[in-house]
Amino acid sequence: MKLETFFEKFEVLAEAPGAVAKMRALILRSAMLGRLSEPDSNDGLVEHLLQEVERDKARIGLERSSNSATANSDFLGEEIADEIPARWTWVRFGNIARHNAGKTLDMGRNRGQLRDYITTSNLYWGFFQLDAVRQMPIADEELERCTAVKGDLLICEGGEAGRAAVWPHHREIAFQNHIHRARLFSGINPFFVQRYFEKLNVTGEIEKYRKGVGISNMSGKVLASIPIPLPTVAEQSRIVAKVDELMALCDRLEAQQQERETRQTALARASLAQFGDAPTPANLQFLFHPSFTIPTNDLRRAIISLAVQGKLVPQDPIDEPAESVRHSALAEQAKSWPKRYEVPTGFSNTELPRLPEGWRWCRAEQICGYITKGTTPEKTKMQSGHGEVPFLKVYNLTFNGELDFETSPTFVSQAIHETELARSLVKPNDVLMNIVGPPLGKVSVVPALYPEWNVNQAIAIFRPLCCVTERYLCLCLLQVQTFSDLVGAQTRGSAGQDNMSLAQCRGLPIPLPPLSEQRRIVVRVDQLTDAADALELQLAASRTTAEKLFSALVAEFGAET
Repeated sequence: MKLETFFEKFEVLAEAPGAVAKMRALILRSAMLGRLSEPDSNDGLVEHLLQEVERDKARIGLERSSNSATANSDFLGEEIADEIPARWTWVRFGNIARHNAGKTLDMGRNRGQLRDYITTSNLYWGFFQLDAVRQMPIADEELERCTAVKGDLLICEGGEAGRAAVWPHHREIAFQNHIHRARLFSGINPFFVQRYFEKLNVTGEIEKYRKGVGISNMSGKVLASIPIPLPTVAEQSRIVAKVDELMALCDRLEAQQQERETRQTALARASLAQFGDAPTPANLQFLFHPSFTIPTNDLRRAIISLAVQGKLVPQDPIDEPAESVRHSALAEQAKSWPKRYEVPTGFSNTELPRLPEGWRWCRAEQICGYITKGTTPEKTKMQSGHGEVPFLKVYNLTFNGELDFETSPTFVSQAIHETELARSLVKPNDVLMNIVGPPLGKVSVVPALYPEWNVNQAIAIFRPLCCVTERYLCLCLLQVQTFSDLVGAQTRGSAGQDNMSLAQCRGLPIPLPPLSEQRRIVVRVDQLTDAADALELQLAASRTTAEKLFSALVAEFGAET
């Protein structure tokens, strides 16, 4: 496949996940295998270049390289797995460059004039960031060893070891000891060598030369040992020009993608806002159209937010008002609560959004007969994977109202359940919410898998009265941060950790609709959530298809070049 044809097709498939990054890797790999350049009879021979290298080294008093124009037998097979054109040769980096590390920063011992110097934090792949250049004292006699001039290749010794860029400026700059400066012999193109280091990085081969755990490093000795594929200087220049051209195309495609994503994000926000103001069937159909990729998590959050505002289903005047239903629950509430609790009053001096006709704002404790939190026993009393009474932790809760007890089930004995954990008894249809984060807002309805459960101290238990369904209460609690903000509840502790007290849980404002409407809302949320799930699967399938097509295109290009 011709390169031009490949890139015509690539522009069509550039939306595949990670396509541009994969394209950059393919460009670098192809370039360093000689697939982006053709031989030219005017180039001469690479052997002549190596002879010139040896003459340059002799002129400055360096020893003759063991890897001369006629010998590259010191390479091991695993070092040079790539097959390069017969007109090229393999050399070690130390045989084509004179390199050394820079100046060590020691304010107590350094002397001389204050001079600008760069560190690894200034050196990126292929460029320098010079907004924050520091200074240190450097004596005149030290300058030659720790100063870079235009055309020097600078390579990180520490940090992301091997990261490299060519110094492009006419002004000289000092560099610290965690940077290697390399001056290549006989006109060898420093940009060609820099691109080769980039290729080692994108393919992961550079890890063979990095030492250390966490923060890697690359000593001068290791740097000198790295095998480099070497064409003639003229071919190096052609390769650099071609790579620059193709990378510029990748830059344009990436910029176009970012611009599209920015526009789509703005459109998504505007469309969600429009749907919130007017949740009509037409607006809803637009949101779920596959060509309009609103992030499905945002869509789910928007669905729940609209649900508890009364905007998803129409109100029915024949429904019994929420206030009447709540009054009928007061008797149940009085029986369920200990006498030391007074019947809570409504909100005062608080501005809450206006609700639809038939709804009312209630505190959580006005619609729940039981709000408390769990208890955590000693670890030795908990059993993983088996036992008598299930014990729930925060990671068992989810952001979609479902309980995840299969991933990592924990149990306690019946005896521990009845004695030490009696206050954290949980029953089917209770609603659970984590009150220690971050993040807050994981909420789940307890299923009927077991007759009784227990929870730890980071989980609050809400037992709804007859005036509210557990599924609707779950939707409200999934908006816990929004409702906390409405009454000015502080959910971040002094240590910066998200948390809620039981008092805050009991005082949460809950928008309460009639019971019949609650049930209609839950059904509608389920329908729209299923649609969001289907859309997510459809989008994932489209991305997978695009990725397979792109991979096939890359394989075809690689096989034919």
